[in-house]
Amino acid sequence: MSKNILVLGGTRYIGKLLVQRLLRAGHRVTIATRGYAPDPFGDRIARVRVDRRNETAMRNAFARLGSFDIVYDQMCYNPLDAAIAVRTFAGRVGRYVMASTIDVYRTLGYDHGHALKETDLAVAAQSIDTAYPWHDPCRATECYVAGKVQAEAYLARDGSLPLVTPRLAHVLGGPEDFTGRLAHYVELARVHGVLDYSNADAALSFLPLQGAADFLVWAGMQTFVGPVNAASGGGLSAAGLYERVGAVLDTPVRMCRAVPPAEPGRLSPFDVPGRMVLDTSRAQALGYRFGHCDDWIDDTIQLHDLAFV
Repeated sequence: MSKNILVLGGTRYIGKLLVQRLLRAGHRVTIATRGYAPDPFGDRIARVRVDRRNETAMRNAFARLGSFDIVYDQMCYNPLDAAIAVRTFAGRVGRYVMASTIDVYRTLGYDHGHALKETDLAVAAQSIDTAYPWHDPCRATECYVAGKVQAEAYLARDGSLPLVTPRLAHVLGGPEDFTGRLAHYVELARVHGVLDYSNADAALSFLPLQGAADFLVWAGMQTFVGPVNAASGGGLSAAGLYERVGAVLDTPVRMCRAVPPAEPGRLSPFDVPGRMVLDTSRAQALGYRFGHCDDWIDDTIQLHDLAFV
């Protein structure tokens, strides 16, 4: 059955692939962006040009558009964004899907003796600071984790939106991956660089770009609410990923002996002091089936290598 769907942020990376899949499934799709980035969808979609972080603009833009069966919010990064969503969409959406991240679990520390379940993070009990300058672009990196946690907390505590929060593992895509995280390891291998790392056993969970979009589509079409983890089976540390890159590219890689733990991501994008992998049993119990990292990661590395050449 065709649904009326709004995607906040649908012009690049996961959002663009999400829109493609929704269109392919026969849904009516509207995307809302500031209009700075082009999209490839032509007259197959409707468009709303609006600043996601301007509450007056958001409320005015959507007041005349009626209700949506599903809203996918790819642009909710902090409690101020969450508050705007509540005041714009409460009572007017059948399902609200806020894309979240494995990084929210960083608030619990590292090196847990078990895979992380959704209930390990008591999100509704988290403090919310709406006075913090969340929209200051100079603070975007430093406040990313706290912002996502507090966005989830605000929406969960408010309760006026039928909320599902997919907590996606670290997403790896092809050359269109604007984060440059996997590209860092590929480029380092190509110049025979040395990788410093904190802990060779500090595995993280990953998800392919296509898998992330597929999971979001699926989550939107279900009826459950609350947080849900999404990750491929298996996991890799920064050191393990670099070794995998070397093996795929048939390039010897060099690694420094482990150095004292540093701030996460300082030595390389996926370097962390301890293990942090996701338990996906909730999604699987609800009927979703994940593949394994071994099914896709080599091909993704090769795509980055082709772009590097």
